[in-house]
Amino acid sequence: MLFDKNNRFNLANLITFGNIAAGLIAIHFIVHGDYFTAIVLAWIGGALDIADGKVARKYNLSTEFGIQVDSYADFISFVVMPSFLLYYAMTEKGTGFEQIVIGLLFIVYIVSGLRRLIEFNMKSEEGEVAKFFEGVPTPLGAILLWVLYLIFSYDIISNPWIISVFVAVIAWSLNSKLKIPHP
Repeated sequence: MLFDKNNRFNLANLITFGNIAAGLIAIHFIVHGDYFTAIVLAWIGGALDIADGKVARKYNLSTEFGIQVDSYADFISFVVMPSFLLYYAMTEKGTGFEQIVIGLLFIVYIVSGLRRLIEFNMKSEEGEVAKFFEGVPTPLGAILLWVLYLIFSYDIISNPWIISVFVAVIAWSLNSKLKIPHP
């Protein structure tokens, strides 16, 4: 069952479902102000994202279903969750105007991340790994948002508008023509 390529609950997909769970639980902690736990869960999700691909390739479990569910996991854990983290941190003490404008920016970021994942899926083939990503992959985008979170949280740059400019650049880079080496 765990090593049956045609089983939707094979080992690789179960690992991916764990990534989805980590991302969703992290969002819960963000909404309740526990950013530290959310970040730990995000890193667990990242480890699961690496593991699911390795397991799928090693045990020949790559399927179209697996590719699709992996993108849903990436969307939750590497697009939505880090957006929530940075948005909540940046707007905790902000005005209603700041919350709306910065919220709209994060909607643009989330749509950009979703578009990037859909484009990636349309170009992917089962079990194939490209030498380069075109545009910044969503896990790298998430890492960049976490770095911005740290920069903002430690008052290195405490102005939410400056951080917002960096978010906009990362959103653009997700669908850019930049060539990023595949690990």
